[in-house]
Amino acid sequence: MAIDADLSAGMITEDQARAKRAELEAESGFYGAMDGASKFVKGDAIASVVITGINILVGLTIGVLIHGLPFGEAFRTYTILTAGEGLVSQIPALIVSTAAGLLVSKGGARGKTGLALSEQLGRYPQAFAIVAVLLAALALAPGLPFVPFALLAAGCGWLSWSLGQAASRRRADELALSIIEADKNAGETGEPIAATLAIDAVRIELGYALLPLINDSNSEPRLDDQVRALRRQLASDYGFVLPAVRILDNMTLPPHQYLVYVRGTEAARGELRIDKLLVINPGGAPLGIAGEATREPVFDLPALWIDRSLRDEAGLRGLTTVSCGTVVTTHLTEVVKANLPDLLTYTETQKLLTEVHRDVDKLVAEIIPAKITVSAVQRVLQTLLAEEVSIRDIPTILEGIAEAIGFTQSIRFIAEHVRARLARQISAQHAHDGAVPVLLLGPRWDETFSEAIVGQGDERQLAMAPDDVQAFIVAVGAALDRWAARNEIPCLLTSPALRPFVRSVIERARPATVVLSQSEIHPRVRVRTLGTLDEISPSAAAA
Repeated sequence: MAIDADLSAGMITEDQARAKRAELEAESGFYGAMDGASKFVKGDAIASVVITGINILVGLTIGVLIHGLPFGEAFRTYTILTAGEGLVSQIPALIVSTAAGLLVSKGGARGKTGLALSEQLGRYPQAFAIVAVLLAALALAPGLPFVPFALLAAGCGWLSWSLGQAASRRRADELALSIIEADKNAGETGEPIAATLAIDAVRIELGYALLPLINDSNSEPRLDDQVRALRRQLASDYGFVLPAVRILDNMTLPPHQYLVYVRGTEAARGELRIDKLLVINPGGAPLGIAGEATREPVFDLPALWIDRSLRDEAGLRGLTTVSCGTVVTTHLTEVVKANLPDLLTYTETQKLLTEVHRDVDKLVAEIIPAKITVSAVQRVLQTLLAEEVSIRDIPTILEGIAEAIGFTQSIRFIAEHVRARLARQISAQHAHDGAVPVLLLGPRWDETFSEAIVGQGDERQLAMAPDDVQAFIVAVGAALDRWAARNEIPCLLTSPALRPFVRSVIERARPATVVLSQSEIHPRVRVRTLGTLDEISPSAAAA
């Protein structure tokens, strides 16, 4: 499971995962075989000890009580006999131990036992050299036969030398083969170039000082675990599974820096203090706690790096402390939200349509590809995600698409119709205390936008004067800032015909601003009107 988790997080490749699985299988096979074999060896050894004790006790009893021998003579006689019998009884134990060694050697190895043994013995010539030295020492020991031990020592020494020579030749052949393979790969440019063209949907690169985020757990969750939790949360919130996030180390980065890439392009960066905690200080006022002043990397707010030992003190002061892994995960979350349309690829769209509920299978077969292509559905979904509208309710979205393609082929207007079908979801997303706080454009701005729209039907475009565009942006910014000071985040409310054009004007200056149309407010959701933009006239805003 840990190998699969690392693979899904992008920390290892598929080849590395296969190698790790094979290594784990061999290791588990080895220990399993050793456990089974040790039971036989253990039982035989215990039996030998028990038999030896019984022989001594019974021998003393027979010698003293039956044969009338003195205790000393009986002890000497029967202990010698017991030792001889023990040596004879150890022959089966030796055979069992040898069999156990064979089982352990074969455990986890593939192929025939003979080949596995010869490969394992031939892999370490030093073992035969050690055996040869020990046999030579036994041959020179007094009282032991010289010729057999000398012959065995010579044979083991020759095996050690020949196996060492064979290993040297094998290493030389492997080196030559690797050089030839490298030259061959250098000449074949197609595969390496194709490999370099592959890019990760999302990638995080860490400086070497930040590697403990993925190597050490301590008391904080590991970064890869937090990323997996983030992927599950995004799937629940937005309706599609974020592709695997690859986490890599980059030795060329400053030690404490990290980068976030989206489809091969840098999307964000930040710096961390791996041994500290981050305290966010939005007001910038002194917090009365020692630390290193910094800027929070996600929202660029004033913050403070404090020692981990000050966590409790910060909590008593009502301050929220954030770990480095949480900072990276939060930054990644905002980056992903800002790039949701780019992450919904054609392949992901096909998966969504394939996994759709069976109740709408007929609808999918009816409209795709006869009336709309998969790529067009992808663009509709991307349009929704661009404004953080969840696409989890795929059946309702497909029903809205099926209705819209009857009167328009414009992706923009199809998406607008789908938004109206998702009114319950959108209203609930932006409601606070059961009501949606809104700012109305007012008659003046309604008229300004209506007069700036040119064309008919699907060809409608906005041709607003640059001065009016700038004045509108300033008016929206002033109104939102005024209400933000009162802890209110209102949505702009306009007519369905104007909503896409109002959004197109405001999204570049203030992309987080929510623009709704009346058709996207569910009838059972209350609207709390905070005011209108007419309070700031176009001429005054431009000034």
